[in-house]
Amino acid sequence: MKFLFALLLGLLVNQASANDIRDINDFSLEQYQGKVIYLDFWASWCKPCQKSFPWMNRLQKKFPAEKFEVITINLDSKQDDMVQFLKRVPAEFTIYHDPSGRVAEKFNLPGMPTSFIIEANGKAIKKHVGFFKDKIPTLEAEIEALL
Repeated sequence: MKFLFALLLGLLVNQASANDIRDINDFSLEQYQGKVIYLDFWASWCKPCQKSFPWMNRLQKKFPAEKFEVITINLDSKQDDMVQFLKRVPAEFTIYHDPSGRVAEKFNLPGMPTSFIIEANGKAIKKHVGFFKDKIPTLEAEIEALL
């Protein structure tokens, strides 16, 4: 009985995680016009990404939803790698999956993770490579200055 319950729970978690992931073909910065965006590119194999997710969850809650949004784009070639990562490191923000790297290519990423702070008019004004906890106050100040 316990095994069956665990199996069903596992299927529900997989299903919920997969349903929360948006198709990259539906992504455009224009749909977020009027909001400041923290746009983060990540992959399941990226160790600093594991550290950035809890902060991005807090960041999403810190600022008003009508003015700010965390959007992430996963670059894993296999969606299951991303889903397994999300089971270990939950996300409370928007996630797109870009297995071909089509959108990532447009942003000319120098490393992982790479994030951009985007003004409400859609212009990227800051680029950050890597994730370092000691840079959190700077990141948050850059965002607050735009709100």
